[in-house]
Amino acid sequence: MDIRELEIFLTLAEHLHFGRASQACNMSPSALTRAIQRLEEQVEQPLFLRDNRTVALSAAGERFRLYARQTIQEWQGFLATVQDRQAVAGTLSIYASITAVYSLLPHLLESYRSTYPEVQLALRTGAAEQSVRQVQTGEIDLAVAAFPDRNRSRIEFLPITTTPLVFIAPKQLDGAMPTTSSGQLDLNRAPLVLPQTGLSRRRLEKWMKQHRVTPNITSEVSGNEAIIPMVTLGCGIGIVPRLVLERSPFQDKVVIVENAPRLEPYVVGLCSTKKNLQRASVKAFWQLATEQSA
Repeated sequence: MDIRELEIFLTLAEHLHFGRASQACNMSPSALTRAIQRLEEQVEQPLFLRDNRTVALSAAGERFRLYARQTIQEWQGFLATVQDRQAVAGTLSIYASITAVYSLLPHLLESYRSTYPEVQLALRTGAAEQSVRQVQTGEIDLAVAAFPDRNRSRIEFLPITTTPLVFIAPKQLDGAMPTTSSGQLDLNRAPLVLPQTGLSRRRLEKWMKQHRVTPNITSEVSGNEAIIPMVTLGCGIGIVPRLVLERSPFQDKVVIVENAPRLEPYVVGLCSTKKNLQRASVKAFWQLATEQSA
């Protein structure tokens, strides 16, 4: 078992397709198959479940993926300590929501790529509420995340921007939303479209508990981006970071509810582990982000 074989395994684990993985590794499908077979012989367990149509990680493969990532990271960290290398090289994996990819990362990624061309970048997108977990489990080196309310001692955070949480409604409801006697949006009666989990959900629930509000939740979705089209369909009033709204193709179909409760804003930035930040490729990205956000 060597580092190259671990890298081949991780590529196949990402693509779950022997043809595409072999192209990414610049090797023939048969050579890739032999490399995986050698690993499976050493592990004495099948790492992939495959038939004529599909490829999937086995239970042993899921555990081996974490081992492979950690081993490669430790190897790269070791090389950085024993070799006098001027250039930063290796790999860097980043997790971010679609909004973060469009709004926060373009200039940073461009600068990093031009400064450190030897680093192989891997960008994965998904729901923002999964960002910190991706870093904690070791699946990702860096993530763009909202700073959590709860203290996470193993995670380092670098703030980049602050964005308020705003309530949004479909344009046809503007001016016809239920209000309290003081003129504020009545969350006891207003239909709500909320994220299933995440920081905005927790902050809203905290506010409602303090004000003894029993919400009328009509829809729950995964990810902030999905809330906005649900609101445009008339499913209810949603709550999203303004940054997400400003990047949404549906922003012209909704309005910000001005008489809504004021919640604590999001502080958005990078997060990583102290261990990852010892690697040259991760540290360089962190330093570049620090310089650009200063």
